[in-house]
Amino acid sequence: MSAATGTLAQLRSHPRGVQLLLVNQFTINLGFYMLMPYLAAHLSGTLGLAGWLVGLVLGVRNFSQQGMFLIGGTLADRLGHKPMIVTGCALRTVAFAALGLVDSVPALIAASAATGLAGALFNPAVRAYLAADAGERRVEAFALFNVFYQAGILLGPLVGMVLTGVDFTVTCLVAAGLFAVLSAVQIKALPARPGAAPEPGGRAEGGVLRQWRSILAHRSFLLFALAMTGSYVLTFQVYLALPLEVRRLGGEGQGATAAVALLFAVSGLSTILGQSRVTAWCRDRWEPGTAVAAGLGVMGVAFVPLLVATALPVPAAGAARWALAVLPPLLAALLLAVGTMIAYPFEMDIVVRLSGDRWVATHYGLYQTVCGLGITLGNLLTGAALDAARSAGTPALPWAALSLLGLGSCLAVRALHRAGHLAPVHPVTV
Repeated sequence: MSAATGTLAQLRSHPRGVQLLLVNQFTINLGFYMLMPYLAAHLSGTLGLAGWLVGLVLGVRNFSQQGMFLIGGTLADRLGHKPMIVTGCALRTVAFAALGLVDSVPALIAASAATGLAGALFNPAVRAYLAADAGERRVEAFALFNVFYQAGILLGPLVGMVLTGVDFTVTCLVAAGLFAVLSAVQIKALPARPGAAPEPGGRAEGGVLRQWRSILAHRSFLLFALAMTGSYVLTFQVYLALPLEVRRLGGEGQGATAAVALLFAVSGLSTILGQSRVTAWCRDRWEPGTAVAAGLGVMGVAFVPLLVATALPVPAAGAARWALAVLPPLLAALLLAVGTMIAYPFEMDIVVRLSGDRWVATHYGLYQTVCGLGITLGNLLTGAALDAARSAGTPALPWAALSLLGLGSCLAVRALHRAGHLAPVHPVTV
């Protein structure tokens, strides 16, 4: 059975809600990634904005999304998952259309903020809905989720490149159209699912602040979230450190551009082709905590080829220099994808376990906020390490630091697992 056939067979075996959410996630990423990679060029080129304004517009989107995840998760638990999914998609429809049609800085900032807020509304709700509808098969469902997620990331920039070749406004309007269709389909076809389960005995739920205080006091959950920030910092290097390394040795020509595109292709295709098999293999042999720790270990090892390459003499030019610029980052991207394949479905399952199946969307919202802040800090430190490596002539520094981060995260999750923090259910009381 081919990977595609096996994936479709698994998809059909899940409830309708799960099937729809997986297809929706593919479309969400398709629309997002057909637009976002080309937004900076539109802002700086077509609109002629200064670099700091471009950074501000892009930064507002990230800040809005990361800062509002907890709010979005809380609303999903209190108002229901479906309303937040539909609202998020509808808001992104308006925001994406605005990004292509407006040219004033205040309007662009508002559209960018709305784009981030939309993601904060539907992301925790989608994961909580998926976990609830999949039931005992949620590890398998999250493995499929990662397949569809990566497929959207892989295809989106290619579609966007064609559309942006016509006009960036066309790209924005097509992306907005996809989200409009998603909103309509989900209103009509996505079964309604309530948020958090009611209190035993029918007692009314406590207030939001009391709920948040209870979750923030959940030591095992917070320790797990902090330990997992390392994985998100490492996987983000496919967008940061690996392309910079390719360009450092390979230059800024078309060959380097093609090599960077190949990094994304290797990462996405390996997940699409291997995720289900990797998850099934791990599920048969390991407990969730062990699988997550193993995945983090592989992510740390991913930077060893780059570390080894720094000890080799750099050829002056030609095929040998190109190979040194491209092959170690490609191997790193592949190993990062394998590590993510191992860890991600079990990571999502552990979040549900730690929530005690209560306030699941809120837990996902806080979890994504913690990891998002970790990505921001980790990228700042990675950028500083790359600058220090260039100025001090120590190219091994960033790769050694990233490998140690992966090892540290692996050991932290393994320690939590061995201490029993990841297996038991810890009900959240409010």
